[in-house]
Amino acid sequence: MAPISPIGAHAMLLLLLQLGALLLLALALGRLAVRLKMPAVVGELCAGVVLGPSLFFQVAPDLAGWLIPREAEQFHMLDAVGQIGVLLLVGITGAHLDMKLIRRQGGAAVKVSGFGLVIPLGLGVGTGLLLPQALNGGKDQTVFALFLGVAMCVSAIPVIAKTLIDMNLMHRNIGQLTLTAGMVDDAFGWLMLSVVSAMATTGLRTGTIALSLAYLVAVLAFAAVIGRPLVRKAFQLAGRSAEATPTIATAVVLILLASAGTHALGLEAIFGAFVVGILISEYGKPDPARLAPLRTVVLAVFAPLFFATAGLRMDLTALARLDVLGFALLILAVAIAGKFIGAYLGARASRLNKWEALALGAGMNARGVVEVIVAMVGLRLGVISTEIFTIIILVAVVTSVIAPPILRIAMARVEQTPEEDERHKVHLDLSTPVRPVLERVG
Repeated sequence: MAPISPIGAHAMLLLLLQLGALLLLALALGRLAVRLKMPAVVGELCAGVVLGPSLFFQVAPDLAGWLIPREAEQFHMLDAVGQIGVLLLVGITGAHLDMKLIRRQGGAAVKVSGFGLVIPLGLGVGTGLLLPQALNGGKDQTVFALFLGVAMCVSAIPVIAKTLIDMNLMHRNIGQLTLTAGMVDDAFGWLMLSVVSAMATTGLRTGTIALSLAYLVAVLAFAAVIGRPLVRKAFQLAGRSAEATPTIATAVVLILLASAGTHALGLEAIFGAFVVGILISEYGKPDPARLAPLRTVVLAVFAPLFFATAGLRMDLTALARLDVLGFALLILAVAIAGKFIGAYLGARASRLNKWEALALGAGMNARGVVEVIVAMVGLRLGVISTEIFTIIILVAVVTSVIAPPILRIAMARVEQTPEEDERHKVHLDLSTPVRPVLERVG
């Protein structure tokens, strides 16, 4: 059998130029965002928007078409780099969770995620039933409404994680609770997305729902029975080396294989990365100083590339039409209010104070690239029109941008506990190489 030819010279040149341009602009806009008292992730998300069809293709279409051609193969190579980045980001985020705190606050997480799911889902479905049928992509109005509800109820763990890291809030109890509730929301969101996708293609079947639930339970059971001793043994072997390289390689291998496993089952790859990250934190217990180089590279290179790459798919020029703009403002208001009210009520029901509830509402509101993925699935299945696709992308960008300043205001009024002080001190002492990255907002 003849060997497969390597990547072509021109395709390789474009990939290198694309990565360099995206990373340069992401870092520049990220620094600008920091100067404006916003997390760097805001600027990184905007980098792709600037280089995408919303701006660059309008100002210099020939140059933009050469640098970022619309051929699927070329775009997929860029996507692959971004996907590795987001999986590593989510994996190391899971490895930073304090599981003792999560177990103590399990009831609060359930209430926050429950309210944060039901209310936006209901508002999204209701809005979808009221919108004109011309916007539903030619599918059944009920399917369209359910899909819009799913888009309204998801959160974006990658954006939440990057925002918390940028704002130096990962050690705070609210930060940990936001991540946990967000992961519950995402798991339910992916389950609902698979159900709605099945309804769009084959109709609603009980077997489809049961199979999706069975896969979810199977992943958690596998993690509990096999994943725990496997992760523990892997890091014990890696820790025998005097160098950090085996520990870093072990973490990356586990994150990628877990992501592949959940992806193969029809669940989101991010879910597998997050679960194995928790196992690493709870049972692998690697020396944080050994993982510091990995965190540095992910936060400084891979994560900015991922967020910038996601922005390339955002075409906001469709909002020039007044009717589309009107529907966009309506859906945006429903999305923000639904998630905010839901998370706030869940927090208050858990006896958190109003500022803690406000911080949770802000953090859970960030939809980011998860919503982009949901929108792409809906467009591919014909559930939504191109106009609704653009509107959902707008919701993803706006909610990711408005969450950090509200979060900053709320957390400034939440007193830091001694437990949080200790958690922060231990993390910084053991992770000196990554400290400048974590404290970019001062």
